[in-house]
Amino acid sequence: MTNSEPTASRQLILVTGPARSGKSEWAETLAAGSGKQVIYVATGRVDEADLEWLRRLEQHRKRRPINWITLEVPIELSAVVLSGKSSDCFLIDSLGTWTANLLEQEAAVWATTQQDLLASLKSAAADVILVGEETGWGVVPAYPAGRLFRDRLGTLARLIGAIADTVYLATGGYALNLSSLGTPLPPAGKN
Repeated sequence: MTNSEPTASRQLILVTGPARSGKSEWAETLAAGSGKQVIYVATGRVDEADLEWLRRLEQHRKRRPINWITLEVPIELSAVVLSGKSSDCFLIDSLGTWTANLLEQEAAVWATTQQDLLASLKSAAADVILVGEETGWGVVPAYPAGRLFRDRLGTLARLIGAIADTVYLATGGYALNLSSLGTPLPPAGKN
């Protein structure tokens, strides 16, 4: 069932931060406190040959309550977001992995994919909590694919942040509510 009208009580939340900052744990805390059926949307692809990746996935699984539903959705986030009901809370972890899964898309196709996700987030009936990595705080990657990934993810986070009800930054053992502490920037591409 597709929902086209968001409910007044629904929340759109972005949790961002660097690697190992606690952003996933903070997002899980927010989801657990939503009082709704939590649907954990894992964007990572399972690679049985990558033991380190499998250990990371297992760490995430162990933290989740048994009553949470888990969906593996490496590509079709928009459709999943639109499938939710007002009694659902989607926790999407993570935007970086999803962006990497789609990195081979041509610029025009990526623009459409990105706009489809934004439109689904705006019209979602369910709560949606997205986890996104901050990759632009380091050096400029020396290779084109790294620069493309960093730029696409940074722009996507900014676009989602502009429509989110709340944006958190997790770093240094704290989650900061940027929505209440910060000043919104002009829309991306408008400065």
